[in-house]
Amino acid sequence: MGYFQEIVTEYLRADRTTFVNTECLIQLNPGDVVSKGTHWYCDAVAVNFRESVVYLCEVTYSTSLTALIGRLRTWGSNWIPLCEALARDCQVPASLTVRPWVFIPQSHHSHFQKKLSSIAGIGVGSGTMPTPRVTYLESVVPWNYPSWDRKVTDLANAPSESLANGG
Repeated sequence: MGYFQEIVTEYLRADRTTFVNTECLIQLNPGDVVSKGTHWYCDAVAVNFRESVVYLCEVTYSTSLTALIGRLRTWGSNWIPLCEALARDCQVPASLTVRPWVFIPQSHHSHFQKKLSSIAGIGVGSGTMPTPRVTYLESVVPWNYPSWDRKVTDLANAPSESLANGG
């Protein structure tokens, strides 16, 4: 697991309505044999019960974004079997929406949007992969969400005595 994957995982877990499975195997074909191009280890699968969404989370700080776009392209062309595999192997209920969620540096956003537009079928019609949710890596660092509900604490209004005593 890469450095930022751990930070993203902690960010996801900081929302108490979200449950996370890291390095989750998504396998299109059931069984013990995994064939190339028909399985992926997703950085994190996050089930958010408040939103009724299963997020397939991928984390990168690569400047080229090649691997991430390749993963999204492959998922997009296998979206229905991928969702069926999640239902079969992870018991994801049909009532939950499945959606990719990518974590990238903010400076890569426009590059990501350009590359994303080259993937045909994303977010178009029934049975195709929804447009990925995008969160910047800079926003998931722990000092940006000091409580377990990811609510920002207003330290400016905290009594100076409690700050001096460490809390």
